[in-house]
Amino acid sequence: MLIEKIDTLIVGGGQAGIAMSEHLSNCKIPHLVLERNRIAERWRSERWDSLVANGPAWHDRFPNMEFADFNPNGYPSKEQVVDYFVAYAEMIKAPIRCGVEVQEVRRNVGCPGFRVETSDGIFDANNVVAATGPFQRPLIPKFEFEKNKITQIHSSQYQNPGQLPDGGVLVVGAGSSGAQIADELLRSGKSVYLSVGPHDLPPRSYRGRDFVWWLGVLGKWEAVTKDPGTEHITIAVSGAHGGHTVDFRGLAERGISLLGRAQSFNNNVMYFAPDLTKNIAGGNAYTLSLLDQADDYVIRNGLNFPLEPEAREVLPDPECVTNPILEINLEEAGINSIVWATGFDVDFSWLKVDALDENGRPKHERGISTESGIYFLGLPWQSRRGSSFIWGVWQDAKFLADQIKLRTNYLNFDASTRASKR
Repeated sequence: MLIEKIDTLIVGGGQAGIAMSEHLSNCKIPHLVLERNRIAERWRSERWDSLVANGPAWHDRFPNMEFADFNPNGYPSKEQVVDYFVAYAEMIKAPIRCGVEVQEVRRNVGCPGFRVETSDGIFDANNVVAATGPFQRPLIPKFEFEKNKITQIHSSQYQNPGQLPDGGVLVVGAGSSGAQIADELLRSGKSVYLSVGPHDLPPRSYRGRDFVWWLGVLGKWEAVTKDPGTEHITIAVSGAHGGHTVDFRGLAERGISLLGRAQSFNNNVMYFAPDLTKNIAGGNAYTLSLLDQADDYVIRNGLNFPLEPEAREVLPDPECVTNPILEINLEEAGINSIVWATGFDVDFSWLKVDALDENGRPKHERGISTESGIYFLGLPWQSRRGSSFIWGVWQDAKFLADQIKLRTNYLNFDASTRASKR
């Protein structure tokens, strides 16, 4: 049986895998990237048609290459993001093999390294980097719906309004994906209901600077842990239509019916938590706090940024907020489809090593796992708040490449010691 040997095997050819390849090359570590589909596949096939990046092109990129022929302050389409990653992989000459699925990784017995079984044969690697990112398994609440009564899709399957049947749509989840999909469905003429949970609501821009700039200069991208009680709070922001601040009250004014968190379903009735008012207020409290910090920064640094008092203006609470809807009979409301914008979970079931906890989540410190030689890259909050973003994963990859180089030096020292004793 032919076994291909490689020092470091990277699993995943998206932003994390490409960043990892660049830094391993810089460290002169022989490596190979295995991608089961195509480069940046999730951007290609698991995002809706009209999606654009949520951050401007000057920010959401790797440091060593800009988006070609694109306004740095604009928001690239998903196709332009894919083209960017493909071009970057070509620029750094990343050794990527597409169409190869990693099926199992186990530690070797009696010798260092790992046995990696794939759809294209077996590899033997000293190190394995799981660079598959955080968006692996769609999360959908386990509500029992009568079969064939309601069309249900996850946001990763949603493409455009024409994909859904006639009638109303319930969008569950109001992070960036849910808010943008609900807005698109409303613009298409559909009757839309939007279930809104706790969220952070940054302004798209303030005093002439995009919110990503403000989070940078205020040190928020570098936060290493979430504040207590905010572990499950998402962020609502949009680069669509040239970029704008998500305004749930504004969406309601335009015709969307806002709801609290979806809690349960029984006999064709969906029940919602009485938390909508609290969630909307919490999002606005985050906005005002960020504006206060930004104003303090301007004063402290003597910056001549234009005033923007209108950023603090808030529409009055609509009827659906002051008198929340707690239950809806889907049939009577004419709701024929549900889009679950409820996020993702990881899936590392192919890793048969001591690197996962009882829930299948990575046991690691800054991507260095509890199993020597196994590394993770692209996880949310891997080292800081920005870790799962394009520019953040590049920084984490540099750290891991340095750690792999250090480990390689130790292994080579052991090998030279053994050789000298013969």
